[in-house]
Amino acid sequence: MSGHSKWSTIKHKKGAKDIQRAKIFAKLARGIEVAARDGGGDVSANASLAQAVAKAKAAEMPNDNIDRAIKRGTGEAGGGHYDEIWYEGYAPGGVAVYVQALTDNRNRAASDIRSTFTRNGGNLGEPGSVAYLFVQRGYLLATGSEDEVMLAALEAGAEDVRPGDGQHEVITAPGLLPRVVAALRDAGIRVDDSEVTRLPTMSIPLDEAAARSALRLIDALEDLDDVQAVYANFDISDEIMAAVAG
Repeated sequence: MSGHSKWSTIKHKKGAKDIQRAKIFAKLARGIEVAARDGGGDVSANASLAQAVAKAKAAEMPNDNIDRAIKRGTGEAGGGHYDEIWYEGYAPGGVAVYVQALTDNRNRAASDIRSTFTRNGGNLGEPGSVAYLFVQRGYLLATGSEDEVMLAALEAGAEDVRPGDGQHEVITAPGLLPRVVAALRDAGIRVDDSEVTRLPTMSIPLDEAAARSALRLIDALEDLDDVQAVYANFDISDEIMAAVAG
């Protein structure tokens, strides 16, 4: 598989009990707050907010927490001001890494991200050094018959279906993701994960040792309070992915 989305799903399922829920909820709330600030508090009219709320609900974040985050974003309740900043760099093996941060302290975020790259064998790049390698796309993982997934997804407007061993990656235009998800579910196909993400236009194949090093950096970045998302252009086989996740 290419990119980082499938690893995120595997890691979430594997380590959910080990993750501090309060920290996860704080990050999700920050994303909701910024989405509501930028596009308003109506979920039906704000696609970014709808995605942020869907992620929060998937993580079993209480509805009261979600509502409070929306109100902070719209100014109905007190809230902080967060800047969105993108950082670009490289992981071991030459993997391009694109980091989204939402922070109320630019100096802290820059220092933490730079030191995390350095401690884990990577390095920060100049603005524009890797951003061009990533495009925004809808992404989902579906479990079922390859033919059924392909038929339902393509009929609903999906751009591509990448077959796997029972679980298939489906790529869509960002705005079509909800329609494709609904079409798959209507066809009786299980959707394991869906999100608007950034996918690489080219990928770097990694062996197991390089994969472990690259994923160690990505995990460390994702653990930072200011980091909202991390995208990388690695290509890891299912066998190596299973070994790393195991």
